[in-house]
Amino acid sequence: MESVLKIIKERRSIRNFLKKDIPTELITKLIDALIWAPSAGNLQARKFFFVKDPKIKQDLAVAALNQTFISDAPLVVVGCTDNKIGSRYGERGIYLYAIQDVACSLMNMMLVATEIGLGTVWCGAFRENQVANILKLPPNLRPVAIVPVGYPASVPKAPERVSPEEAVIFL
Repeated sequence: MESVLKIIKERRSIRNFLKKDIPTELITKLIDALIWAPSAGNLQARKFFFVKDPKIKQDLAVAALNQTFISDAPLVVVGCTDNKIGSRYGERGIYLYAIQDVACSLMNMMLVATEIGLGTVWCGAFRENQVANILKLPPNLRPVAIVPVGYPASVPKAPERVSPEEAVIFL
Protein backbone atom coordinates (compact mmCIF):
# COMPACT_ATOMS: atom_id res chain seq x y z
CA MET A 1 0.00 0.00 0.00
CA GLU A 2 1.30 3.42 -0.93
CA SER A 3 1.68 6.16 1.64
CA VAL A 4 -0.76 9.01 1.62
CA LEU A 5 2.07 11.55 1.24
CA LYS A 6 3.35 9.70 -1.83
CA ILE A 7 -0.13 9.85 -3.40
CA ILE A 8 -0.39 13.56 -2.53
CA LYS A 9 2.92 14.24 -4.28
CA GLU A 10 1.91 12.16 -7.34
CA ARG A 11 -1.46 13.89 -7.87
CA ARG A 12 -1.53 16.19 -10.89
CA SER A 13 -4.10 18.36 -12.62
CA ILE A 14 -5.11 16.28 -15.63
CA ARG A 15 -6.81 18.01 -18.55
CA ASN A 16 -6.33 15.36 -21.22
CA PHE A 17 -8.22 12.09 -20.82
CA LEU A 18 -8.29 8.78 -22.64
CA LYS A 19 -11.64 7.79 -24.12
CA LYS A 20 -12.06 4.91 -21.67
CA ASP A 21 -14.96 4.24 -19.32
CA ILE A 22 -14.38 4.02 -15.58
CA PRO A 23 -15.51 0.68 -14.09
CA THR A 24 -18.29 0.74 -11.50
CA GLU A 25 -16.03 -0.64 -8.75
CA LEU A 26 -13.68 2.35 -9.16
CA ILE A 27 -16.59 4.81 -9.12
CA THR A 28 -17.70 3.16 -5.86
CA LYS A 29 -14.25 3.90 -4.38
CA LEU A 30 -14.57 7.54 -5.43
CA ILE A 31 -17.96 7.76 -3.73
CA ASP A 32 -16.55 6.19 -0.55
CA ALA A 33 -13.78 8.78 -0.53
CA LEU A 34 -16.35 11.58 -0.83
CA ILE A 35 -18.61 10.44 1.96
CA TRP A 36 -15.83 9.59 4.44
CA ALA A 37 -14.36 13.10 4.40
CA PRO A 38 -14.63 15.17 7.57
CA SER A 39 -17.42 17.71 7.82
CA ALA A 40 -18.35 20.52 10.20
CA GLY A 41 -20.42 19.12 13.05
CA ASN A 42 -20.72 15.96 10.95
CA LEU A 43 -23.61 17.67 9.17
CA GLN A 44 -22.27 16.57 5.78
CA ALA A 45 -23.70 19.68 4.09
CA ARG A 46 -22.80 18.52 0.60
CA LYS A 47 -24.21 16.81 -2.46
CA PHE A 48 -22.36 15.43 -5.49
CA PHE A 49 -23.55 14.98 -9.04
CA PHE A 50 -21.81 12.30 -11.13
CA VAL A 51 -22.31 13.30 -14.75
CA LYS A 52 -21.74 10.87 -17.61
CA ASP A 53 -24.31 12.25 -20.06
CA PRO A 54 -22.40 13.79 -23.03
CA LYS A 55 -24.87 16.66 -23.52
CA ILE A 56 -24.76 17.68 -19.85
CA LYS A 57 -20.94 17.44 -19.82
CA GLN A 58 -20.82 19.65 -22.93
CA ASP A 59 -23.14 22.19 -21.30
CA LEU A 60 -20.98 22.18 -18.16
CA ALA A 61 -17.86 22.79 -20.26
CA VAL A 62 -19.53 25.82 -21.85
CA ALA A 63 -20.66 27.09 -18.43
CA ALA A 64 -17.07 26.62 -17.24
CA LEU A 65 -15.85 29.32 -19.62
CA ASN A 66 -15.41 26.85 -22.49
CA GLN A 67 -12.97 24.55 -20.71
CA THR A 68 -13.54 21.81 -23.28
CA PHE A 69 -11.51 19.15 -21.43
CA ILE A 70 -14.47 18.91 -19.03
CA SER A 71 -16.64 17.36 -21.72
CA ASP A 72 -13.80 15.00 -22.75
CA ALA A 73 -13.65 13.29 -19.34
CA PRO A 74 -15.70 10.09 -18.99
CA LEU A 75 -16.99 11.33 -15.62
CA VAL A 76 -17.57 14.84 -14.29
CA VAL A 77 -18.26 15.35 -10.59
CA VAL A 78 -19.97 18.54 -9.49
CA GLY A 79 -19.66 19.27 -5.79
CA CYS A 80 -22.41 21.35 -4.20
CA THR A 81 -23.01 22.78 -0.77
CA ASP A 82 -26.36 22.06 0.84
CA ASN A 83 -27.40 25.28 2.56
CA LYS A 84 -30.40 23.59 4.16
CA ILE A 85 -27.99 21.52 6.23
CA GLY A 86 -25.20 24.11 6.50
CA SER A 87 -27.55 26.74 7.92
CA ARG A 88 -27.40 25.07 11.34
CA TYR A 89 -24.27 27.17 11.95
CA GLY A 90 -25.82 30.34 10.52
CA GLU A 91 -24.03 32.45 7.93
CA ARG A 92 -20.64 30.90 8.71
CA GLY A 93 -22.10 27.42 8.15
CA ILE A 94 -23.49 28.37 4.74
CA TYR A 95 -20.60 30.50 3.44
CA LEU A 96 -17.65 28.65 4.96
CA TYR A 97 -18.28 25.29 6.63
CA ALA A 98 -20.37 23.82 3.82
CA ILE A 99 -17.76 24.91 1.25
CA GLN A 100 -15.03 23.35 3.38
CA ASP A 101 -17.08 20.12 3.54
CA VAL A 102 -17.25 19.96 -0.26
CA ALA A 103 -13.54 20.79 -0.61
CA CYS A 104 -12.49 18.09 1.87
CA SER A 105 -14.67 15.53 0.11
CA LEU A 106 -13.40 16.38 -3.34
CA MET A 107 -9.77 16.32 -2.19
CA ASN A 108 -10.33 12.86 -0.70
CA MET A 109 -11.83 11.77 -4.01
CA MET A 110 -8.98 13.27 -6.04
CA LEU A 111 -6.38 11.45 -3.93
CA VAL A 112 -8.18 8.12 -4.22
CA ALA A 113 -8.50 8.73 -7.97
CA THR A 114 -4.72 9.14 -8.15
CA GLU A 115 -4.20 5.97 -6.13
CA ILE A 116 -6.37 3.91 -8.51
CA GLY A 117 -4.83 5.31 -11.71
CA LEU A 118 -7.35 8.03 -12.55
CA GLY A 119 -6.68 11.70 -13.15
CA THR A 120 -8.65 14.72 -12.00
CA VAL A 121 -8.52 18.49 -12.11
CA TRP A 122 -10.25 21.02 -9.86
CA CYS A 123 -12.30 23.54 -11.87
CA GLY A 124 -13.57 26.52 -9.95
CA ALA A 125 -14.01 28.90 -12.87
CA PHE A 126 -17.60 28.61 -14.04
CA ARG A 127 -20.86 30.53 -14.21
CA GLU A 128 -22.54 29.32 -11.06
CA ASN A 129 -26.13 30.11 -12.10
CA GLN A 130 -25.62 28.41 -15.44
CA VAL A 131 -24.31 25.22 -13.76
CA ALA A 132 -27.24 25.31 -11.32
CA ASN A 133 -29.66 25.55 -14.26
CA ILE A 134 -27.96 22.74 -16.21
CA LEU A 135 -28.20 20.41 -13.21
CA LYS A 136 -31.68 21.68 -12.26
CA LEU A 137 -30.51 22.33 -8.72
CA PRO A 138 -32.99 23.26 -6.01
CA PRO A 139 -32.29 26.63 -4.30
CA ASN A 140 -30.55 25.01 -1.30
CA LEU A 141 -27.80 23.46 -3.47
CA ARG A 142 -24.90 25.62 -4.66
CA PRO A 143 -22.24 24.32 -7.07
CA VAL A 144 -18.73 25.15 -5.86
CA ALA A 145 -16.45 22.91 -7.95
CA ILE A 146 -16.41 20.82 -11.10
CA VAL A 147 -13.97 17.89 -11.17
CA PRO A 148 -13.48 15.96 -14.42
CA VAL A 149 -12.31 12.37 -13.80
CA GLY A 150 -10.75 9.88 -16.20
CA TYR A 151 -7.69 7.96 -17.26
CA PRO A 152 -4.87 10.43 -17.97
CA ALA A 153 -3.70 10.63 -21.58
CA SER A 154 -0.52 12.22 -20.20
CA VAL A 155 0.76 13.29 -16.80
CA PRO A 156 2.51 16.66 -16.49
CA LYS A 157 5.61 17.24 -14.42
CA ALA A 158 5.15 18.47 -10.89
CA PRO A 159 4.94 22.25 -10.68
CA GLU A 160 7.31 24.16 -8.42
CA ARG A 161 6.22 24.50 -4.80
CA VAL A 162 7.07 27.18 -2.29
CA SER A 163 9.60 26.23 0.36
CA PRO A 164 8.45 25.14 3.82
CA GLU A 165 9.93 28.40 5.14
CA GLU A 166 7.70 30.41 2.79
CA ALA A 167 4.58 28.38 3.54
CA VAL A 168 4.77 27.90 7.29
CA ILE A 169 5.21 30.27 10.21
CA PHE A 170 6.09 28.71 13.56
CA LEU A 171 5.00 30.68 16.61
